[in-house]
Amino acid sequence: MVYHLQQLIEGNAIQKPVYNFHHHAREKYTETVEPNKIIIVEGILLFAVPEVYEKCDLKLFVDTDDDVRLLRRIDRDIHERSRSFESIRKQYETTVKPMHDAFVQPSKKVADLIVPHGGENPKALELIKSTLTAELNKTK
Repeated sequence: MVYHLQQLIEGNAIQKPVYNFHHHAREKYTETVEPNKIIIVEGILLFAVPEVYEKCDLKLFVDTDDDVRLLRRIDRDIHERSRSFESIRKQYETTVKPMHDAFVQPSKKVADLIVPHGGENPKALELIKSTLTAELNKTK
């Protein structure tokens, strides 16, 4: 990922791996990602890896309540990944929650802006939009 970010920053297209959540493995094919003036990278562990977050000009941490995250995970995993509630519960208790507490939650300290209430925060979204618009206008 560090290599791919650097390639995009340098203006080169990359071949992004595609992950299959049903088979828990990468697909054989990739997706082409073209460089752009603004590169948006998302992921729950981005700020846990210094080599990744150091390449980011603006680091946003979208903070969402535990219960909201859990309900979204249950809904997504049942409907999009064909998983049973029992398998979701077991994974959450043994892996997801402990790893969130150990790596994701502490990583927000490197963020430039912590956005509370997830995507339901109009003032924060307006601030982000203004910042990105200013950046786009600066490069024209």
